[in-house]
Amino acid sequence: MLTGYGRDAQPKKDRAAVWVLRDNIPATSSDTIAHMVDTYAGKLMPGQQVQTFRNTDVAFSTRRIARGADVRPLQYADLRLVDYPIPSGDKTYDLYDYVSRNRIGGLLVMHGGALVLEQYELGLDPSTRWLSMSMAKSVSTTLVGLAIQDGFIESVDDLLTRYLPKLVGSAYDGVTIRELMQMTSGVHWDDTHTEPKSERRRMLELQIGQQPGAIMDYMAELPRSADPGSLWNYSTGETHVVGAIVHAATGQWLSDYLSARIWSRLGMESDATWWLEAPGGLEVAGSGIAATLRDYGRFAAFLLADGVIDGERVLPEGWVSEAGAPREVGGRQLNYGYMWWAVPGSDGSMADGAFSARGIFGQFMYINPARQVAIVVLSSRSKPKGAEAIIDNDFFNATLDALR
Repeated sequence: MLTGYGRDAQPKKDRAAVWVLRDNIPATSSDTIAHMVDTYAGKLMPGQQVQTFRNTDVAFSTRRIARGADVRPLQYADLRLVDYPIPSGDKTYDLYDYVSRNRIGGLLVMHGGALVLEQYELGLDPSTRWLSMSMAKSVSTTLVGLAIQDGFIESVDDLLTRYLPKLVGSAYDGVTIRELMQMTSGVHWDDTHTEPKSERRRMLELQIGQQPGAIMDYMAELPRSADPGSLWNYSTGETHVVGAIVHAATGQWLSDYLSARIWSRLGMESDATWWLEAPGGLEVAGSGIAATLRDYGRFAAFLLADGVIDGERVLPEGWVSEAGAPREVGGRQLNYGYMWWAVPGSDGSMADGAFSARGIFGQFMYINPARQVAIVVLSSRSKPKGAEAIIDNDFFNATLDALR
């Protein structure tokens, strides 16, 4: 359903401090770290979890992703979406179901470059910076494309050891950048957040320890479980290696490189932040960006524009479609590109070339180049995975139908 839309798109100023609303005291680093561990275990109450997701820049050392001098207000369409049917499984839901049942805190839909839906819940507002979770992975691989366009990296078929000689003799010796970004390195990893003994939880422990280089030391010690390119295995640790490659190749921190070449040029409303492995150390490339709903939307719109800013090609031609395309790995079709997830249409086809960045607890940037639609979803669900009541891909496809 569409109706008339009239709304002021001017950004609000950042708040001077972030407060824990339940008891009106400032969030502390130790509180937020403890809550983050409980969150990954799926053992945090809803109110505490919301405050954790909006206070993550006090949990760990961060680096600023600086916005530019000028904000570009988003354009609002004359018509907006207010409700529409969302078929999922054997039921049909509506927009109110999706937002409430999936614990949505922020929802933004852009069509043809204009906003048709913007909704805030759970105490969020346009100035709230929200944790990206694994959407950061898709940002990090985008920086690889940027580094190729800028001449710092020659090709995705380069060996990792060309840029990271530390990995010579490790299980990553002989792995290419392409295999790393597709998570087909063959290196062993368990990314189960709720399993205390998994490699993912060990990585979190190292992040809490805040020792420079500790995560890369850990990655270099991992064993091989398959030949490179033969097996897909989701690994947050692999994205940390992606970040190390970008830093080694460009000589710049990921936050600074992202700011200088993309973030500061898109008219963002706010600075963003990015978790660090330690003060003055490398960004945690697989997680930990904190940005506003609208600024995530602007980044998604940058991908819709095929990586072009003000007429300048920032990403290599064809990079966006390649990064979001499905692959065949080990004889089976995999809806995974360069740390972007390919999203089939409601008919199961990939004709639109749609793809999404995904983060645990329900964080999404959905991009549909054929339909010129971008959707951002920020959520606070009860468990890292599988807690959604309505399948998010079904929501994306229902939105496309509503926009017809």
